[in-house]
Amino acid sequence: MKKLGILLLAAGLLLGSAPQCRAVDFDVKGSWQFAFDYINGGNFMGKDRNGNNVGGQQWAAIHQQRDEFEAIQRLHLQLNAKASENLAGTVFFEIGEQRWGMAAQGGALGADGSNVVKVKNAYLDWVVPNTPLKLRMGLQGIKLPGFALDSPVFQDDVAGIAASWKMNDAVSITGVWMRLLNDNWSGTASQPASYMDNFDLFALTVPVTVDGLKITPWGMGGAMGPNSLMPAAVTNMPGGSKKVALTNPITGQAIDGLELRDGLYPAAFSSARGTSRLWNDDYSSMYWGGLTGQWTSFEPLRISWDFIYGSVDHGKEDLNRRGWFGMLLAEYALDWGLPGLYGWYFSGDDDNPNNGSERLPYLATTNNLTNSLSTFGYRGNPIMGGGKGVLGVNPSGTWGVGARIKDVSFLDDLSHTLRVNYFGGTNDTKMASYITGRHATDASGRQIYRNNTDFNSFGTYLTTADTGMEVNLDSKYKAAENLTFILELGYIHLWLDNDVWGHYQNISGTSLNVKDAWKASFNVVYSF
Repeated sequence: MKKLGILLLAAGLLLGSAPQCRAVDFDVKGSWQFAFDYINGGNFMGKDRNGNNVGGQQWAAIHQQRDEFEAIQRLHLQLNAKASENLAGTVFFEIGEQRWGMAAQGGALGADGSNVVKVKNAYLDWVVPNTPLKLRMGLQGIKLPGFALDSPVFQDDVAGIAASWKMNDAVSITGVWMRLLNDNWSGTASQPASYMDNFDLFALTVPVTVDGLKITPWGMGGAMGPNSLMPAAVTNMPGGSKKVALTNPITGQAIDGLELRDGLYPAAFSSARGTSRLWNDDYSSMYWGGLTGQWTSFEPLRISWDFIYGSVDHGKEDLNRRGWFGMLLAEYALDWGLPGLYGWYFSGDDDNPNNGSERLPYLATTNNLTNSLSTFGYRGNPIMGGGKGVLGVNPSGTWGVGARIKDVSFLDDLSHTLRVNYFGGTNDTKMASYITGRHATDASGRQIYRNNTDFNSFGTYLTTADTGMEVNLDSKYKAAENLTFILELGYIHLWLDNDVWGHYQNISGTSLNVKDAWKASFNVVYSF
């Protein structure tokens, strides 16, 4: 708590000095967030593959074992220093999350955690004098555009520079350079530290707004150094397959690094090159392009859509990944709520592990979400809590249809959102035999390497034989001007094909014990 005290003292000093420093205006805002979660079946298995009972909850995104009941807290603190309409600076601290009772997070007896204060954002805003050019440089939140759905490609905090130019009232243009990784490679005897380990992206968006229509074409491309996620560990597995694990250089925020491994590489691939020549020794190139829009000419009817295509070239065909995504959403605003119908489709893997992956590649999609597919299976809102993401961090390789009613309110200050999704996989069933290790070689005798090791090893990998259903009921009560209570209820059932997933690494029997997942999460948020 000492660091928190120092931060609050610094904020007080800044505010206290404002009258004496008239050139700069200071303000502070933020929120205290508390979550009390009860989750059961978070990894969708009552028993593991060896027949052992699975207790507690297990967040599918990173297999982080937790108790069924958890109490968590977090503080967001944002300081703004505004010199003029053209110049301002912002720093955004995140203290926590802290699980109550966990010593490593400062939540145990005595508190005083020393590793929970983080700089989430720190950036400078500047408008070039006498021009419509706006610049933002530093650690900032970047999200690719999407009207129907939060971006399934990139939405996270990152270091970079964003520049926007308003052409006229209808058209503007924004360009971004982002540096995701650099100077993390520890080096080898033949390569010095930090050699060819940078990961840079460039994005361009062109929002267009006319009467009754908003559209945004966008594109993003970049390159990743061959040492960005190295070294990679290769482990021999029962049955003759091999498991691969690329290095995660983002130790403070483990899930972001794991997303890069999951989103840029196939779930399983085959190769005859051998371990020493398995990976690319040159820069990997990648690009995405999309078109998103919203049509409102016949309000209260509103129709939104997203379309994205993306490709990653690692210089080895079996490591490459390319795919697409489309979604359509129709909503009709009523006095008592906002009902909507929607459907989505992500391309899926074929049955050949030697030609790369056919799923849409992605980078990081867990942060600052407000319009996800759900608030239990996926990361559906920005409020902290463990009861999110049990299906994974990204719906790549799935299809689905859903219905929702948002912001239903019959009493003052109390609103509800009800959501029902029915979904399935778009990946070929043959891929499950490689992911589970039942087949150690492909049809041509090439060695199988497993990036994913089960249907739930990183999120959920669903085939065309698998389906599921999710129901969410989220309620929000505004108890005071700055105090909000949130109750989230969720339920997920998976119909996994036993012939597809039942046998694992040639263990006798089916060893598949699927369990429903459900949650009740109570959140308290004080914003100021």
